[in-house]
Amino acid sequence: MPFIPSRLARAHGLLWLIACAALALPAQAQAQTQPSAKRQAAPTKKAPAKKPQAKKPPAKPAAAPAAAAPAAVVPAPVASAPARAPAPVSSAPREADFIVAVVNREPLTNHEVRARMARAQRQLDGRGQGAPSSEALRKEMLERLIAERAQLQYAREHGLKVDDAALAQAELAIARQNQLATVEELHRRVQQEGLTLAEFRDDVRNQVLLARLREREIEPRIKVSDSEVEAYIREQTGAAAGQLELNLAMILVAVPEGASATETARLQVRADEVARRARGGEDFAKLAQEYSDANNRGRDGGVLGLRPADRYPELFVRHTQRARVGDIVGPVKSDAGFHLLKVLERQQNKDLPEVRIPQTHARHILLRVGPTQSEQVARERAADFRRRIQAGQASFEELARQHSQDDSAAEGGDLGWANPGQFVPEFEQAMNNLDAGAISEPLVSRFGVHLIRVDGRREQVLTAAEQRQLARNMLRERKAQEAFETWAQEVRGRAYVEYREPPR
Repeated sequence: MPFIPSRLARAHGLLWLIACAALALPAQAQAQTQPSAKRQAAPTKKAPAKKPQAKKPPAKPAAAPAAAAPAAVVPAPVASAPARAPAPVSSAPREADFIVAVVNREPLTNHEVRARMARAQRQLDGRGQGAPSSEALRKEMLERLIAERAQLQYAREHGLKVDDAALAQAELAIARQNQLATVEELHRRVQQEGLTLAEFRDDVRNQVLLARLREREIEPRIKVSDSEVEAYIREQTGAAAGQLELNLAMILVAVPEGASATETARLQVRADEVARRARGGEDFAKLAQEYSDANNRGRDGGVLGLRPADRYPELFVRHTQRARVGDIVGPVKSDAGFHLLKVLERQQNKDLPEVRIPQTHARHILLRVGPTQSEQVARERAADFRRRIQAGQASFEELARQHSQDDSAAEGGDLGWANPGQFVPEFEQAMNNLDAGAISEPLVSRFGVHLIRVDGRREQVLTAAEQRQLARNMLRERKAQEAFETWAQEVRGRAYVEYREPPR
């Protein structure tokens, strides 16, 4: 279904952008200070700076802290994305602008640093936290801007761009996240808060670019192993993820005690040839019967049977730890000879602690907004559908099949049972506010205009597989954040940075 991009496994796309770039409103005072990119500044024509200073060793850029791991593997609903406050209009006389640093020949100005300081101060005030000293805050914001400018330069050098259509979609998403009906209303609010429209749009464009950069540079690197998932569940719940059971098949090419190096090498060649044939698709059981030197000569196809992993040789468990069912591992050398192993089964023989989550069964009708249908027209159509349904003139399912522009239309708009966090925040919030059987007013999201009906609610016990997948997603998020911080520091370290003293 195209309107569900915010599943836990995909948290770095548009929602990440909104979390960085949304406009701060009073209801979102819990926003956190995050680095963000400002527009590229043109060299100022104010009084020239002093003679350029020698390159100073830059302070280590302040990287955003890695996301804290949840206390359990129970998913929480995706909250409204934290917002980023534009700089307020200052009543004080504006300080003269000048270049404070040059990043790979691109200037950063005092105005940009002060705007970022004002934004950070507002966010700290909204959380009731005291601010660091002005000088400490200035230094931190300067380093964040330098790091972001280096990342933006890297993105452009590697051909990443943000077209006007992507910018418009991002602005619409920000408006919806801040409960604003239109992008025009968002623009008015931005200007009331002290940013020019050009500044705001440049800022959003940069945030989209940084989001795409992160997806390109970081996402492909992230891998989470089964052992990491088990350790994470044990850490979060205080319970083991279940005792591992394995069923392996084995072909043994035995090496006689006291065999010479030449004889050992000959037998290894034989084991390698059997492994090649097994991986080429030949029947493992037949190969075991033909080549295995195990006690039963492979008469049972080499099958060792399902048993707890600790009842297998530690050598076998270690070498099959990352193998999937059907994988062939080896040859593995032991004192007995060369072992070729095939994973027939692997399972956890003990259930995880019971975890219950609320689920909602909903339907929707989606009317997309575009050149052939304005938002106002879509709203009016949705309102008419709602009136007809309530008057008994049509059913929700019938109208969904006829008019909904979503993949769920064929099923009468049925979205099935959904877990918290499965839908984008604006949709989920409206859905959660409905009683069972109720139909929403027309709702505008980043995907168009919706009517929502809640058909039921329940609590559901997560299966062991669902819990493990959730744990895997959370670990992936943590690793992605850590990898991004490391990568950002590397990009910052490669950048040429020249600090400038203020004019006197």
